Amino acid sequence: MSTESNFENKMWRGAFLPSLVTGLISGLVVTIWRGKPGTFAALLAILLVFIFFSVHLLVAKISKNLDPVLTMLFAMFSYFAKVIFLGVLLFLISKFTAPATVDRTSFGICAILITLAWLIGEIRAYLKLRLGIQT
Repeated sequence: MSTESNFENKMWRGAFLPSLVTGLISGLVVTIWRGKPGTFAALLAILLVFIFFSVHLLVAKISKNLDPVLTMLFAMFSYFAKVIFLGVLLFLISKFTAPATVDRTSFGICAILITLAWLIGEIRAYLKLRLGIQT
């Protein structure tokens, strides 16, 4: 396995593991708090955050050796595609699922917590890999 590929894998793992732990803990809490609708909301939040940020890392991996203008184009395209996808998904959830099936508050809380965990994990992994900081 190349050093660059190893770098991306470590970045993804560095973000994935804290997010998974946060998702499972927040999922357990909202399941106790809201029951089955909380469970579905937490699972949906975990899936959505993982897809959203994994796409970001994949685009960074694909575009790392491209011209800076093309890299920016890839980044902007992936950002807008993810925002549109997120908007459509949230619209479909609100339109076609009842609050008794997917608890909106639980979804929002879990998504925010998992996102924070992902970003903190990604920053920590980057600092560890690029700057040699031991955490």
